[in-house]
Amino acid sequence: MSTPVLATKLFPPARRSELVARPRLADRLDSTLSRGHRLTLVSAPAGFGKTTLLSDWAASQERVGWLSLDEGDNALPRFLAHLWAALAGAGLDLDPAALEAAPTSAALTTLVNELVRAGQQRPGPDWLLVLDDYHVIEAPEVHEAMTFLLDHGPDQLHLLVATRSDPPLPLSRLRSRGQLTEVRAADLRFAPAEAMEFLNEMMGLHLTEGDVQALEERTEGWIAGLQLAALSLRDVSDRGDVAEFIGAFAGSNRFVIDYLVDEVLARQGAEVRDFLLRTAILYRLTGPLCDAVTGGSYGGQVLAELDRGNVFLVPLDAERSWYRYHHLFGDVLRARLMAEYPEQVPALHQAASDWHASHQLVADAVRHSLAAGDYDRAAYLMEEALPDMRRTRQDSVMLGWTRSLPDTVVRRSPVLNILSGWSLMLAGDLDGMERRLDDAEAAMAAGAHDKALAATWADTEDLRTAPATLWVYRAALAQARGDIPAVVRHARRALDLAGADDHFVRGAAGGFLGLAAWASGDVQEALSTFSEAVRSLHAAGNLVDELDSTVVLGDMWISAGRLHRARRLYERALETATAAGEPYPRATADLHVGLAERDRELDDLVSAEEHLATARVLGEHGSITENRHRWYVAMAQVRVATGDHAMAKQLLAQAEDLYRPGSYPDLRPLAAMRARVDIAAGDLTAAEEWADSHDVTSDDDASFLREYEHLTLVRLLLARHRESRADDAGKVLALLDRLHADANGTRAGSLLEIGMLRALTHHAREHQLEALAELNQALAAAPEPDGYARLFLDEGAPMLALLHDAAFRPDGEYDVLRQHARRLLDTTPSAAPTAPDHGSQAGPLSERELEVLRLLDSELTGPEIARHLFVSLNTLRTHTKRIFTKLDVNTRAAAIRRGHELGLL
Repeated sequence: MSTPVLATKLFPPARRSELVARPRLADRLDSTLSRGHRLTLVSAPAGFGKTTLLSDWAASQERVGWLSLDEGDNALPRFLAHLWAALAGAGLDLDPAALEAAPTSAALTTLVNELVRAGQQRPGPDWLLVLDDYHVIEAPEVHEAMTFLLDHGPDQLHLLVATRSDPPLPLSRLRSRGQLTEVRAADLRFAPAEAMEFLNEMMGLHLTEGDVQALEERTEGWIAGLQLAALSLRDVSDRGDVAEFIGAFAGSNRFVIDYLVDEVLARQGAEVRDFLLRTAILYRLTGPLCDAVTGGSYGGQVLAELDRGNVFLVPLDAERSWYRYHHLFGDVLRARLMAEYPEQVPALHQAASDWHASHQLVADAVRHSLAAGDYDRAAYLMEEALPDMRRTRQDSVMLGWTRSLPDTVVRRSPVLNILSGWSLMLAGDLDGMERRLDDAEAAMAAGAHDKALAATWADTEDLRTAPATLWVYRAALAQARGDIPAVVRHARRALDLAGADDHFVRGAAGGFLGLAAWASGDVQEALSTFSEAVRSLHAAGNLVDELDSTVVLGDMWISAGRLHRARRLYERALETATAAGEPYPRATADLHVGLAERDRELDDLVSAEEHLATARVLGEHGSITENRHRWYVAMAQVRVATGDHAMAKQLLAQAEDLYRPGSYPDLRPLAAMRARVDIAAGDLTAAEEWADSHDVTSDDDASFLREYEHLTLVRLLLARHRESRADDAGKVLALLDRLHADANGTRAGSLLEIGMLRALTHHAREHQLEALAELNQALAAAPEPDGYARLFLDEGAPMLALLHDAAFRPDGEYDVLRQHARRLLDTTPSAAPTAPDHGSQAGPLSERELEVLRLLDSELTGPEIARHLFVSLNTLRTHTKRIFTKLDVNTRAAAIRRGHELGLL
């Protein structure tokens, strides 16, 4: 489903024939093009002429696209759709189908590629894109999208941003690189000569130089203030009155504006003044909408007359059918309306809501119903809109809606109670969520007997499935609290209430059964149950939740020791997301984080950081709420691999700020993860404080939910043994035996780690043969031992000593361990400078480089390989260059031949 584009947003305000010439500012804007600056920032408070300056200058330029922003553009898909349309308006030959085919996460890359392609096909002047009113943008994902465009857009694209406040874009970096032009309030203020021209020639006044200077000093060159003053002075003909007016023009801006607008309104006819006040509640104005609000029939004509009279009306399209009031003028009109006719305001908003609802502009309809205080109607409109809002993943809008309604209204609606409960869970308020779910259940019970109450609910699919959905969310609440038996009970209850075709509910409930099995440590049951749940989500046609669940399914395969299977799952999911028509594949950032974690485990830190950089660009919009902390966890692990333990702890602290207990079991507690960093950094005191404060002891019973903590404790005890020769080996082995028994042969990932730590324990006791035998056995039992590297390398010198010993054992002794040790040492130069290199010039190829080499030995082009790997062309070139260096070749064909000679292909 493509996002509709509002054409009125793509036109600059119509250029007026009478404007003050501002050559100094025009020259400033011209210089940005000659210098090749990426961004021109026009930043000043309201009323400084930002829009007028840019629209006037843009009218003399070629290849200009314009986009007037509003609050609705905080939804990234809508922003991108309008951005695409604005660029097309600049003369860029963009393929509209390309945006519809690309998911939100890939749309920015698609856009940049389209810009490069268009630039190659049509060389010429730079393309200019003006974004007006950027201060309305608050969504981090939109700011991240703009940052991506500034960082990666072609040199032929120049962005001009008009805003009331500096946006969170990389201004310092652009400034330091000489890629930023700034126009500030001090630049926009009218100089005395410009004020003279504006007041006397443009506004038709006959003021002396002294009068103009006085007004210019009092307004400090503020254009809106001068314009308001000029409108009030038009009918002041007596010289003494003019002097008196100018002498009284002082005080705070707000009082001055109130005074002047009163003067402007007082000179309007009664009908026009009434029109201005009644329509002040509107965010955008068009004739039929104004008629619906005022009860008149000449709204379009009145708007045209106001436009001609220069009464603070801003045209939004070339046809002058849509307008908005100047922001300050609108503010004052609304203040006058509230002061004079407060009793009319609710009815005006309600009329506006009805008109917007009848034109399928539901978000505006809800906004006006809320402003009218008609919360019952707002709730009904929300219920009607929820299916589409959920399908297009406008989560922030939905969550804002629930917060805008009084509790009494939400509590009467089963659907809104469930939605509100979900929002509270995302905020970490589990008790509040439980109260909302209780309210939902009570509302459904009341509606079964009170037909009048039930009639107030919108008849939607959400309402029909609410009884089953309620128990799905109770299962989510139990999962967040770690109550596994309750998760199972509630999920089964949801399945009992769901119909055969309620695929979404069945998928969600089945998913929680799978999660419960996983949290209990039964990975095989978890994989079976959760895979079936994902198939139900697929049957429901819910790609977003299917992709969300794929992230979890990959984690389950990792628990089963199938790291390569998890990678393939992530990669296929990314391919699906890239090829899908769904505009909001939310989990794409998490999939990149998952791939980063797999690359990190393979010790391919370069590729891991590439995936994390991509995930960072996608931002929160590309991440499940419960996983927003995970990017910081993955980057912390990369920093641990490079030895930067201080930065790793900072990243984990940021992860803790974002972490919220949710639908997924907490199998890697952040506090324990931080303790592992302390151990790696040699800060055993901090790690011991963690163990004491979290009551982690070697006598604990084994369970999967606490396994990570117990394996962290084992590392602490081993480190303490190495430091002080504390004899904790017996306790360690006993704990590891219990953990091994709990893994029950199904959690191959756990069994390999337990076996490795057993080996390190024997090594610490100087029982070298037992250590080698233990490690060999653990590797032999692992289904995909070649997927592990950092699991061993992170253990540092003790493990490297074991690997060195194993690597040069004679044939027949610990064969599996010997092969694994040589592979690790060969691919980690710092670990074993004497390890063989299999004929390469700079060490053997990493797993990632082998993957690239295999793709080079195919019919795929370079760009196609980059897309397959989800990396940029520059990153692919980096990999290729390293491959050529290691194989001592200079061409792709030579690399393929050499790869076959070495048995790599």
